[in-house]
Amino acid sequence: MAAGGQVSVSVPSRILLHLPNALTVSRILLIPVFVLFFLEPTPERSIMAAAVFGLAALTDAIDGYIARRWGQVTRLGKLLDPIADKLLVLTALFLLVDFDRVQAWVAIVLAGREFFVTGLRGVAAREGVIFSSETTGKYKMAAQVVAILLLILDGTVPAQANLHLFGTVILMLSMALSLVSAAQYCRQFIRQVLPRWGTGMGS
Repeated sequence: MAAGGQVSVSVPSRILLHLPNALTVSRILLIPVFVLFFLEPTPERSIMAAAVFGLAALTDAIDGYIARRWGQVTRLGKLLDPIADKLLVLTALFLLVDFDRVQAWVAIVLAGREFFVTGLRGVAAREGVIFSSETTGKYKMAAQVVAILLLILDGTVPAQANLHLFGTVILMLSMALSLVSAAQYCRQFIRQVLPRWGTGMGS
């Protein structure tokens, strides 16, 4: 017990309290490092870019595990984490479009989905509603990470490995999952937000 009757918090507890959000911020800070390596995608720089992208994606899994394991899930984390994910993935996708490894329409569809869902989350947050993450969305993110890593590494291994084909197929799968996930967020919006507007559409 600290002076004045306030409950003291140990240093390890304070670290655990802020670690998930700190990892999320680190993911955002790794994005320019990734861009720096991948602006000139030689085989060596592509490998470095893939390593940075993989590390950034790994922080997503780690901060989510820590937040759930130690009960440190916060409203800020629920809002900031998906934003960091979207910035990381969309930055990689548009760079891959620039280097003709991803078709522009695929990146546009995926980006449109992300902006749409972000808009739903933003409107819901103003109403005091924080959407829970859909399992489909987690699968979508995992598929996108694998696909992007394969497409970044295209050209670093013998052509027989055909990383471009495998990456493209997995990316198309992630697009299908992203559209299903968007529909699930729409359902959450209809059930949790619209009733607050007096529409009578909640179930």
